[in-house]
Amino acid sequence: MEGVQSVDIQPKQHKVTVVGYVDPDKVVNRVARRTGKRAEIWPYVPYDVVAHPYAQGVYDRKAPAGYVRYSEDPRVNQLARASSTEVRYTTAFSDENTGACSVM
Repeated sequence: MEGVQSVDIQPKQHKVTVVGYVDPDKVVNRVARRTGKRAEIWPYVPYDVVAHPYAQGVYDRKAPAGYVRYSEDPRVNQLARASSTEVRYTTAFSDENTGACSVM
């Protein structure tokens, strides 16, 4: 395809990486048509890119090691948009800050 700079195929992960200035939908359609198999945009990103990798909707057991599901949807990743008040309440009861709160 015009605009493709490089292609990397990883058969173990069932993944093809295409780098260049191309429309992602056109690449997916062409790969699906040429191979006769289902093709989709890779839904995973490295876990260190996501603010809360173990949040519901982001953590995925099917993901390869070191990857989590990519989600920009704030309804899926509720922790990513926590307000400062929520952050203060959740960190007040953390194991690292044992002297912050004591109930007797």
